[in-house]
Amino acid sequence: MFFNKLLTHHTNRAAGSSGVEAGELADRHQPARRVKFRIMRKILVVLGLLAVAALPPAVAAPFAVPGQPSEYASLLASLKAGNTAIDYTRLRLSYMDSPEYKAAKDTSKSEHAMFEELDKKDYPAALKDAEAVLESNYANIDAHYVALVANREMGATDKAEFHRTVFRGLINSIRSSGDGKSMKTAWVVINVHEEYVMLRVLGFRPSQQSLVNKDGHSYDVMKVKNAEDGTEQTFYFNVDIPFKHYGF
Repeated sequence: MFFNKLLTHHTNRAAGSSGVEAGELADRHQPARRVKFRIMRKILVVLGLLAVAALPPAVAAPFAVPGQPSEYASLLASLKAGNTAIDYTRLRLSYMDSPEYKAAKDTSKSEHAMFEELDKKDYPAALKDAEAVLESNYANIDAHYVALVANREMGATDKAEFHRTVFRGLINSIRSSGDGKSMKTAWVVINVHEEYVMLRVLGFRPSQQSLVNKDGHSYDVMKVKNAEDGTEQTFYFNVDIPFKHYGF
């Protein structure tokens, strides 16, 4: 239901209504996110090994076997071959420990451009940039959303449905890691970006963020407001994986 609501917002915008713009759905917090990454890197220097403490068993990724495709590459090949029933949690987690992650190009310009193009209804350009992002990181949720909308608007219904399924799979893989209501049941994310995607999809706007370290794990505590009625709530994100990979 939350996903259909997200798509409805974009459809209203494309039809000329005054609903939420596609760019807002994508992320109007790009500058804040970049600042947040810089702050995180500074914190990492201070926290040292606390940030890379042992991950929960469900989060730990297996070691790569020399001479064989990475787990991420194998899952990706299966997904591209049409198997949309893959383990999306393993796709996300394995990506962060894969050779593909280490070799990934900076796609920040394409990530920003694809939403501007989507907002301008330049669907071919939006799709091209979304595909450039996915080439480096197929677990990028926003890129699948843009690819879904662009393909749908251009009449490529089969491709749109494929990206819809992947989008849902990635979102549900985060939601299934906990309920986000406490540190013990925090949602596990592979980067800060996923936090904001989750909040947008669920219909919340962040109002305050703080970093908490407890029992060798790191958490983003996000105070949020419901985008419709302004009610406040607090969500917890386990950020052990971002801390492991950024700054070390």
